[in-house]
Amino acid sequence: MTKKTSAAPVLGTRALNRATLARQLLLRRSDLGAKEAVEHLLGLQAQNVKPPYYALAARLEGFTPEALSQLMADREVVRLVTMRSTIHTHSADDALTLRPLVQAARDRELNQFRKGLEGVDLDRLASISRELVEAEPRTMKQLREALLVEWPDADPFALSVAARCRLPLVQVTPRGLWGRSGQVTLTTAEHWLDRPSEPTPAPDATVLRYLAAFGPASVKDMQTWAGLTRLREAFERLRPQLVTFRDENGVELFDLPDAPRPDADTPAPPRFLPEFDNLLLSHADRTRMGSADLKGRTWKGNQAYCVLLVDGFLSGVWRQEGEVLTIELFYPLTKSRREEVVAEAERMTATMTGSSSTLYDIRFGTVVK
Repeated sequence: MTKKTSAAPVLGTRALNRATLARQLLLRRSDLGAKEAVEHLLGLQAQNVKPPYYALAARLEGFTPEALSQLMADREVVRLVTMRSTIHTHSADDALTLRPLVQAARDRELNQFRKGLEGVDLDRLASISRELVEAEPRTMKQLREALLVEWPDADPFALSVAARCRLPLVQVTPRGLWGRSGQVTLTTAEHWLDRPSEPTPAPDATVLRYLAAFGPASVKDMQTWAGLTRLREAFERLRPQLVTFRDENGVELFDLPDAPRPDADTPAPPRFLPEFDNLLLSHADRTRMGSADLKGRTWKGNQAYCVLLVDGFLSGVWRQEGEVLTIELFYPLTKSRREEVVAEAERMTATMTGSSSTLYDIRFGTVVK
């Protein structure tokens, strides 16, 4: 540990929790519009269609699903692969800047498929793929079949991964629209948005935005969020304009000087979050959101559960089936806490259905071990 790090103030787990919740608009709902919130949060995990809608419902005052859906229909937000090789909902501006930022990671991803891409000219593959999807949006199956004509001996799945990695492919509407959606068809971000991608940017501006949305954070935390390596140099360039702390393990944390760092005892209301919410995926050390022994309780195989925060920390999982919402807790709650959870569940279901009169059957299941 350097002398500089050891002298920095310590932020305990609850202090980090409250700071992160404040940045994530989860301590109190924000008056931001949907597009502004998507940009502040640097995108929303969108492996499935509904999570971005539920993510904003937990964070924004007066949010309606139609607000985000209309932005998508108007091409002001889009769905494409960016951080950690996962689909995110981004504003149009961020789609054209963040994707170039993480392109190096997408190129490295292809190293896993070298055997299946033997003999494939990746530049030519990208050129052919761009021509195909810009002529007409294609499903991945259609794109894969066209590429197999050119490279019949290649692995079909590897060809589709190569197209996705080499090009910023967006899922065109109606995919992703609230209450409609549809199969995944793809074109390039540049074609869909009718403007070019930005040149690959230096990461410095994104470091500052990451800290605004997820800080205080370590270099490894941001590298986990972005799926990138070698970000230390950017943090060091920015050090003069940042403040530093350390966590209880002595890890150096960076932050913006004027970013909110609420008192550790600040009340944190219950929040229902969707599966794959970036709150839980954007730090190397995730204990600020829950103890390490909870790690296996929010996932099953490759599927993440929707999660419940109580007092700011992971406290259970939830699922919705028809008009029944079932909450399975990690530990018992007091009567007053349960009442708060039920009230938040009622608010969430009213937001997502657009009807305060809709009566959901809210049930508490067994405590998850």
